[in-house]
Amino acid sequence: MSMTPVEIPIIPKIRKNAILTFLSRGTRVDERSFDSPREINIKTDLIPNANGSSYVELGKTKVLAGIKVEPGTPFPDTPQEGNLIVSVEFLPHASPVFEPGPPDERAVELARIIDRSLRDVRAIDLSKMVITPGRKVWNIFIDIYVVDYDGNMIDASSIATMLALLTAKIPKVSTTETGEIIISEEKSENIPVKKKVVTATIAKITDENTGNKYYIADPSLEEEMIADTLVTIAFSEDGLITGIQKSGLSSIYSDDIPKILNMSRKLAEKYLAKINEYITSETSTTPSI
Repeated sequence: MSMTPVEIPIIPKIRKNAILTFLSRGTRVDERSFDSPREINIKTDLIPNANGSSYVELGKTKVLAGIKVEPGTPFPDTPQEGNLIVSVEFLPHASPVFEPGPPDERAVELARIIDRSLRDVRAIDLSKMVITPGRKVWNIFIDIYVVDYDGNMIDASSIATMLALLTAKIPKVSTTETGEIIISEEKSENIPVKKKVVTATIAKITDENTGNKYYIADPSLEEEMIADTLVTIAFSEDGLITGIQKSGLSSIYSDDIPKILNMSRKLAEKYLAKINEYITSETSTTPSI
C-alpha cells in the first residue's frame, strides 16, 4: 500500500531551541559532528523471491529495497536496452506523518531522485540487459519501502538500492532455433552495474535569533523539521555529480554552494566506503563453488 504523508507536525519551540543551542556549540543533539552520518547497518538477500534485496538502517530510518528482474518489451526509444523502473512506498507504521492513499508527490519525488541518479550516469549498463535485440529485454524493477522514517529517507533509499543491485542475480537465458526464449531457474548472472552511485543530503539550518547558518550531513527528522532547506546531491564513485535535488522554501545562495558541495561529497565518500566494505566482506565469506 502506498502512503500519503499528512502535514508534518511542528517541532516544539523548546526542542528547537535545544537543537540550535547544540549547533551553536559545534555539535548536535545526538553528539554527532556536523559532517558525520548516523550509524549504518546493512543486511542483504532477505527476500527469497526477489532477485536481490537489502535492508538498511541509517540511524532510526529503515528502508527495504527489492530487485525483481523479468522479461519484457523494450521501450520504443531504447529498443537495444533493458528497462529500469523505480517505485517507492511508505509503509503505514513508518511514521505518524503517513496516511493511506495513492502515491503522493513525495513518494514520486523519491522514486525520481533514485531513478535519475542511476540513469543519467548510466550506472547500469542496460545494453547488456537485452535478451533478443529489439524484441525482448530484462525489466529491472526497483521497489523501495520506507519501513521507519526518522529523517533522510533519500540517502537510506539510495544506499539500499545500490546494495540490492550489487547483490542481485538474474537467470541465464538461451534461445532455441525457433526463437523461443528459455529462462533457467538458476540465478547466476550479476546485474551489470558499471558505477556505484549514492545520494548525499545536507540540511541548512538558520538560527533566526543570531543569523548563524549551520550545514549538517544526514539530518535526523527533528533536524529536517527546523531546516530552511535540504539539498541532495548524487555522486558516482568516480566523483561525478549525477543529480541534484532541493526541497524546502528557503533559497540557496552563492556562499552556500561550496560548503554544501564539499560536505555532500565527503558524505557520499563515507557511504560508498560503507558499501564497499560490506560487499568486500560478503565476497570474502562466500564459499567458492
